[in-house]
Amino acid sequence: MTEYNNIINVDLEQKMKDSYLEYSMSVIVSRALPDVRDGLKPVHRRILYGMEGLGLDPDKPTRKSARVVGDVMGKYHPHGDSAIYDALVRLAQDFSTRYPLATGQGNFGSIDGDDPAAMRYTEVKMSKIAKEMLRDIGKDTVDFMPNFDEEEEEPVVLPSRFPNLLVNGSNGIAVGMATNMAPHNLVEAIDGCVAYMKNPDISIDELNQIIPGPDFPTGANILGKSGIREAYRTGRGKVKIRAVAQIEQYKKNRQRIVVSEIPYQVNKSRLIEKIANLVKEKRIEGISDIRDESDRKGMRIVIEVKRDSNANILLNNLYKYTQLETTFGIINLALVDGVPRVLNLKELIEYYIDFQKEVVTRRTNFDLSKARARKHIVEGLIIAIDNIDEIIKIIRSSYDNDEIKKIFYDRFDLTDKQSQAILDMQLKRLSGLEIDKLNAENADLEEKIRGLLQILNSEETLINLIIEEMEEIKEKYGDDRRTKIIPDEGEFEIEELIEKEDVLLSLTNDGYIKRLPIDTYKVQNRGGKGIAAGNTKEGDFIKKIQTTNTHEDLLFFTSLGKVYSLKAYEIPEGSRTSRGVAIINILNLDQGERIAEMMTLSELKKDSQIVLATKNGLIKKTDAQNFTNIRKNGIIAISLNDKDRLISVRQIDKEEDLIISTKCGMSIQFSTSDIRSMGRIAQGVKSINLNEGDEVTSMNIRADETYLLVVTENGFGKKTSLNNFKSQNRGGKGVKCHKVTEKTGKLVDTLPVDLENDIMMVSLSGDMIRLSARDISTTGRNTIGVKLKNLSSDKDRIIAVTKYTNMEEEE
Repeated sequence: MTEYNNIINVDLEQKMKDSYLEYSMSVIVSRALPDVRDGLKPVHRRILYGMEGLGLDPDKPTRKSARVVGDVMGKYHPHGDSAIYDALVRLAQDFSTRYPLATGQGNFGSIDGDDPAAMRYTEVKMSKIAKEMLRDIGKDTVDFMPNFDEEEEEPVVLPSRFPNLLVNGSNGIAVGMATNMAPHNLVEAIDGCVAYMKNPDISIDELNQIIPGPDFPTGANILGKSGIREAYRTGRGKVKIRAVAQIEQYKKNRQRIVVSEIPYQVNKSRLIEKIANLVKEKRIEGISDIRDESDRKGMRIVIEVKRDSNANILLNNLYKYTQLETTFGIINLALVDGVPRVLNLKELIEYYIDFQKEVVTRRTNFDLSKARARKHIVEGLIIAIDNIDEIIKIIRSSYDNDEIKKIFYDRFDLTDKQSQAILDMQLKRLSGLEIDKLNAENADLEEKIRGLLQILNSEETLINLIIEEMEEIKEKYGDDRRTKIIPDEGEFEIEELIEKEDVLLSLTNDGYIKRLPIDTYKVQNRGGKGIAAGNTKEGDFIKKIQTTNTHEDLLFFTSLGKVYSLKAYEIPEGSRTSRGVAIINILNLDQGERIAEMMTLSELKKDSQIVLATKNGLIKKTDAQNFTNIRKNGIIAISLNDKDRLISVRQIDKEEDLIISTKCGMSIQFSTSDIRSMGRIAQGVKSINLNEGDEVTSMNIRADETYLLVVTENGFGKKTSLNNFKSQNRGGKGVKCHKVTEKTGKLVDTLPVDLENDIMMVSLSGDMIRLSARDISTTGRNTIGVKLKNLSSDKDRIIAVTKYTNMEEEE
């Protein structure tokens, strides 16, 4: 009987899953998706590196495409030759690639869909701009890895001295995902990168003004900007592309439609064939003839219109039923550290610039090491020439190099490398002229080393160098935009119609919101009664006030721990005494959900974080990038227990000191470094140990302000020097910040202020008063302060406080 000792039992279902996962990841990483750094798939990267190895520079003669394909396949890309050739052909087609990375000679196909000639007939070399993809690759700017048989090395990524992923785009279908990135104009893409380097906090909308939209190789027109904005903000969007067509008069009372540019990736011959079939099927009427008059000067499709037909109606039907109008679905999917990610416009630029910093830093280190090594040799040669007689005597009296080197070291402190350079030195370099050259070279090397160290030691110098080199590429290879962006029918740029002005937003307890000009309220003296801020319904009162401008994106954090987004101008403007509109008509709030905090999206900076505090004393720190792309129905900002509510939200871009205050007059100060960063839906940790019946009323960041303003329900308030509050450990009891009595009422809010701040206070009755912080008394922590606002009745109380810095006083 035969024994099978080497049989392994395997779960077939799990094995299939594992195998398919490995296969899919191989396709994603090694074939289908571009790297965010150089914008290339492995096959394109290997083709360019292979041509570099063959010496196919732009100023050299072309070589057979088969030679390139064979070299790439044999050394780097162990796949079919047809796949490599197809990728090479696409790099050379000016109607497929916005800035071709290869220059072809021979038949490389056409926009009519003609196949290229066989690789044995065509010839190819690198284009001029392709050299910028490989520039400095020999200076340790990128990592290398073994090829498939470990006999050669290939670059993991190319230095890519211009943003190729933005400029040339990419498309590919992986397993379960696809990428379809639009090409852009080189000048605009570099200008966008430069703007980001000068201001890393630049918004996507500001970048969109510099990079207005894709720029396709075949030109044509993009209809509208909404799809572009969506793609730039989220990484996904649909762009409508329409052919460039004009209606011309010819002969007597006859018209014709002349198409000079067609949408990207549209096959011209199939387009004409489609139009002919539509005429044959009588789905489109009014065409008497159609001809392709394209030549080397450009594209020209002529569609003759019948005498009794309307050319405008016919053209609209052609847009509707043919590929004279298409949709380009943008999916900005690229590999970031080997992981596929959908990226918005700013992220595409950010990852590219981070890579360029690494490239230039590595190049600088390489040049620095080389300069130091040469300087070391030059210094040795100078010593030798200064002591030439003794040097010659030592050499003549010694029998081998090792003995000479030892004497050189003992006599002149020369290293092995310096000694070898002296031994290799020719007799002609002993002249007086040579010593002058060496001294000049040594001075030049010292200057070069200082410059290289300046680059390594200064982020600003590094950025300026990258900007300078990118500007040179822009000047050398930049061209005019080919694709025009025209308004779509019925599309209005609403934001351009809205005047940008400072506004005040007010939100009532029952959820009524309105927008007012910021100068509605005059600065008054302390103790004044104020003026009516809103005609609220009975039982309602103003709860939140926020200063912003009409073009800002606003984030609305709710009591149930969710966050929504809205443009400030989308909030209807009201009069000073109007109630406003129910916010439930603007945002998709759940039942019982109220707005806890409003803040502007522009406040969110790169690598900043959001801190959220709850009524029951929990606090959480999470990445601000979690809130940049918010769905219409909102997203979870913090998970809450049934009885807890979100009360305050703050943004930080470094570790800050927080001040948490409670309604019973307690306050605790601690650093945000005591809070570990958590996921978006985490609950948080304890900020303050609350006494029974107490709850958190406010959370503030202690920045450069001098005082902590404290305001109570009954209109009492004071300023207390922030020096009276010392940092403690998170979760402690805290210290007194106000003496809460029956006279003062419970604490409503605390705010860090300076003397130039103006303070706005709102009462339950709807009255608002605006005070200067300069007029508010300064007292200690355990005091009741002074009367800041006279309330209209015994039932009235202060319910909201905010500040506005540097408001202009009204006349």
